[in-house]
Amino acid sequence: MKKYSGPDDNSPVFKEYHELASNYDQRWSSYISLSLEETLRRLVFQPGESILDVGCGTGELLSRLFASDPTLLLSGTDPVPEMLKMAKQKLGSTAVLKHGSAESLPFSDRQFDVVISTNAFHYFRNPALALMEMKRVLNKEGRIVITDWCGDYFICRVCNFLSGKFRPAHYRIYGEKKLRALLHQAGFTRVRIDSYKIDWFWGLMTALAIKSDINNSTGEREMSC
Repeated sequence: MKKYSGPDDNSPVFKEYHELASNYDQRWSSYISLSLEETLRRLVFQPGESILDVGCGTGELLSRLFASDPTLLLSGTDPVPEMLKMAKQKLGSTAVLKHGSAESLPFSDRQFDVVISTNAFHYFRNPALALMEMKRVLNKEGRIVITDWCGDYFICRVCNFLSGKFRPAHYRIYGEKKLRALLHQAGFTRVRIDSYKIDWFWGLMTALAIKSDINNSTGEREMSC
């Protein structure tokens, strides 16, 4: 197992979301609900599967997963203790929650069947390392799911520019082509990426892929997750 190093409590993400945690769900309720609905609509889980939510925030995704199937083994990690506090109040003992960053996950090798990250990828300072960490904690042929802003939409590129100027927590967004390349470089195969609008403003994409020890450079195949 990789030695875990904790997140930086002086990071821009910590500073921003430490303050927002108590009213995060209310402030972003519509966005959260619509983006999670679109993500879950693309997924199929088997009873008893182990699932990790990276950047779990207040635990809304984990809460919905538990409601859909109480046999799922749920875990979450987030770099902001106040967000985890809100998640704990929501989830109780139904999920294992740990303080940690995407670039240094506080979990053992090959521990999960599915790793999910929703609405967090644009905060990761080292997305390549984050993807390698997600691969590390996945079982053989485990699945990765990433939902985030899609840079192929003009309005999201505008938000990316403005957020980069005025929100230190924000890092960058990606289009389908770049996210696909990052997944392949990290050793994921059978990549499928769907882009879509959840309203007139927000353009998102959901990427689904399979863990592999061999990079796939010969093309894509459709997959179900």
